[in-house]
Amino acid sequence: MVYAVIGGAALLAIATVVSVLGPMLALDLYTPAVAAWWTVFTAVAVQGVPFLLLGTVVSAAIGAFVPERVFTKLLPRNQALAVPIAGAAGVVLPGCECASVPVASSLMRRGVAPAAALAFLLSAPAINPVVLVATSIAFPGQPKMVLGRLIASLATAVVMGWLWARFGKEEWLRLPKRKQAATSSPTGVKAFVAGLQHDFLHAGGFLVLGAAAAATFNIAVPRSILDIFTGSSWLSLLLLAFLAVVLCVCSEADAFVAASLSGFSPAAKLAFMVVGPMVDLKLIALQAGTFGRAFAFRFSSATWLVAVVSSTLVGWWLL
Repeated sequence: MVYAVIGGAALLAIATVVSVLGPMLALDLYTPAVAAWWTVFTAVAVQGVPFLLLGTVVSAAIGAFVPERVFTKLLPRNQALAVPIAGAAGVVLPGCECASVPVASSLMRRGVAPAAALAFLLSAPAINPVVLVATSIAFPGQPKMVLGRLIASLATAVVMGWLWARFGKEEWLRLPKRKQAATSSPTGVKAFVAGLQHDFLHAGGFLVLGAAAAATFNIAVPRSILDIFTGSSWLSLLLLAFLAVVLCVCSEADAFVAASLSGFSPAAKLAFMVVGPMVDLKLIALQAGTFGRAFAFRFSSATWLVAVVSSTLVGWWLL
């Protein structure tokens, strides 16, 4: 009775304060900058949630219904051969980077070598049919842009897989725990529901964190500063590669954003589309929450560098 009285009084006091001060505070905070921040934050989060849900559904389905022996049969034991196969397999997943992290985590839990799973993680958001079709629509009459995105993205994914196989250390990667066979462990539909709930709630928090960071950058950096870099091809390429990290545009929509940047060179636009699906703030946050911060910062930094070099070479050769 004492707890009920005290708790009820506290809730009544809080409700009274919120009802009186809430509208006044909302009016004070509702400035154009806050409205723009909220718009960008909502756009990034809402855009990413469906594909995050798709990724967690695929991840839970893999963990619940696909036997481990399937992956050991499909992928060669030699990591040098498994990496390009896993990278090319990214074409089958019509999702964005939000979906690739839980899927790669599930693949590792099922016994797939980390190098191959990471190659799949990078390639899936960048070379799937949905992204390539969207790129062709955003750049009509420019098939070389679509081809350039395919080649540069696949090359980056394969190179990063090989680099991890050669130089990666186990202490850098917090491997997901593999499920142990036990009679008490859930199986079938129960395992699917449990895995879906865990992965979605775990990754969703980091998606929100990345969306907030992207919205803050959009509001804090004036557009006049960005115009300074458009005069140099090298600076413009590096600028768009950096913007791809902080803007967190979904891979299904980044081609339209790139096409709207009329003042930048084709190579710079290509770098924007190659870097974005592989390295952005929300993806770094998702990787840090899934595989650990030590892995996320090392892997993201190396991926950004390889993606920029790959985009530069492909853009110089093809565009």
